Amino acid sequence: MSYFFSEAARVEHLEHVAYYESCQIGLGARYLLAFDAAMATVCEAPDRYRVEFPPAIRKYRVPGFPYNILYRIVDSDIEVLVVAAHRRRPGYWLGRL
Repeated sequence: MSYFFSEAARVEHLEHVAYYESCQIGLGARYLLAFDAAMATVCEAPDRYRVEFPPAIRKYRVPGFPYNILYRIVDSDIEVLVVAAHRRRPGYWLGRL
């Protein structure tokens, strides 16, 4: 399986990269590696992770960083809906659907 971002999730993801890189050179790259590894895990078996928001939105945590990836399976791909910071209001992104 492969994945793609919703437009809002892509912007959010790039903001996280920029933020970490502004904090420390190379930290943005570490975040990207962690995100890519997380998505590789999700792509291996996307049904493995529990449904967080019915009927079909699932969640996976980015290891080493305070973010959850919320996604859904669309045909034979995965749509990343949000890369949510743990400190943000839960469900803030639901209006995007």
